Amino acid sequence: MNTSIFLFLCSSFADVAPLFEQACPMELQGKVVTFIPTASTPESYKEYVKLGQESLEELGLKVTPLDVATASSEEIRSTLSEGDLIYISGGNTFYLLQELKRKGADKLIQAEIEGGKPCIGESAGAVIFAPSIEYIRLMDEPHKAPELTSFAALGLIEKYPLPHYRCFPFVEMAETVLATYGGRLSLVPITNHQAIIVRGRELTIVTKE
Repeated sequence: MNTSIFLFLCSSFADVAPLFEQACPMELQGKVVTFIPTASTPESYKEYVKLGQESLEELGLKVTPLDVATASSEEIRSTLSEGDLIYISGGNTFYLLQELKRKGADKLIQAEIEGGKPCIGESAGAVIFAPSIEYIRLMDEPHKAPELTSFAALGLIEKYPLPHYRCFPFVEMAETVLATYGGRLSLVPITNHQAIIVRGRELTIVTKE
């Protein structure tokens, strides 16, 4: 794995934004973040998208939205390469992966991160960095991605983030994922006030007091 990789994987970015500011290897003021809200498209509740965007702006970042589902391949390529950071919002994990693969954005994002570009993944946006997203079907709705033929994900980490652990309304669903897959996969449960920080091969969990 590339040692220049920096990932900040969380359940709710608005709740842990100060932890990102402390951990990010880059000075944030005035930098441009490519903001990918695509996972929220099939969802009825989208408030977290606005909260995430506002939290980034409060850190001094300029937000450039990029909906992978509707943007052209050229737009995706240029917007990702022009930005200083990448933010992948929460929503439906299966729909997100379907659209990233359909547009080839998964490979572009992977290349940007391996080239040293910091990336924030929130909820569904955190799960897609695992080797596979199959385990999250117990918390999510795979039927919203009818064109997704494989659960194989970006695989930039060897662990499996489990967002919203012990947080309403996902308490029972998260426990079911743990009970079902805990013995087989290296699950990393995080609450809404925690984040997984990945630096190269090193993975740590931080908590907002």
